[in-house]
Amino acid sequence: MRKREWALTAACVGLISVLAIASAGRAQTPSTPAPAADPAAPAGFVGMDTCVQCHEEVATKFKTTPHVSSSLQCEGCHGPGQAHVENAGDKTKIRVFKGLGSLESSGTCMECHNKGEQKHWSGSMHDSRQVACVNCHEVHPKGAVEKSLLQQPEMKLCTSCHLQKKAQLIRPGHMPLREGKMECTSCHNPHGTPNDKMLLQTSVNQNCYTCHAEKRGPFLWEHAPVRENCLNCHDAHGTTNEKMLKVKEPLLCQQCHQTSSHPGPA
Repeated sequence: MRKREWALTAACVGLISVLAIASAGRAQTPSTPAPAADPAAPAGFVGMDTCVQCHEEVATKFKTTPHVSSSLQCEGCHGPGQAHVENAGDKTKIRVFKGLGSLESSGTCMECHNKGEQKHWSGSMHDSRQVACVNCHEVHPKGAVEKSLLQQPEMKLCTSCHLQKKAQLIRPGHMPLREGKMECTSCHNPHGTPNDKMLLQTSVNQNCYTCHAEKRGPFLWEHAPVRENCLNCHDAHGTTNEKMLKVKEPLLCQQCHQTSSHPGPA
């Protein structure tokens, strides 16, 4: 009987030893740690180095853009990432722009870009038509970084929506946009202005005079339609007539001046 007790005791001791060794082995096996938050980051923020561990390709391209110099970098737009990291990359725990409404999407950009050329964005023609900043700008460029992070070269981007202007620019009489000597933004501010048609200057004529200073005058004999608006005679986006006239001469003049007042040779 005593031998059976000794055998049972030895078996229990052996089992306990095996379990202890296995437990110790598991304790020594290193597990994959969660990315550590940047100690210098504000509460709830993890820093860009943490983002790189999962989003290496996006973050690498992001480093070539002007936004990399912002204080919060990735989280400046996407919000604090700690909850996103701690929940295995749950997209509901961070701001994702795909599917975001134009008002909220552009509102994020306006947190920083609310001065200078962007100060009139709220309520502008593009904003009121639900055109978001990300419809034109690429925050995470996939190829070469375009000027102002545009998705495409400026003229191509603008004419992708403004198809009528695109057709006019192909006409013989046109502004030198096709030649690259000026851009749409030479006359307009797509982010909005207090002026008609998002013009940079307070009137059409003032816009024209920035290049055509010789037309400003003063002249001895002023032509009233010219003083009123250059577009009375010209179409700035292009025509089939010389000097971008709306109608070829003399029909253009005869729209206002009766031919009986200027009889031709007999």
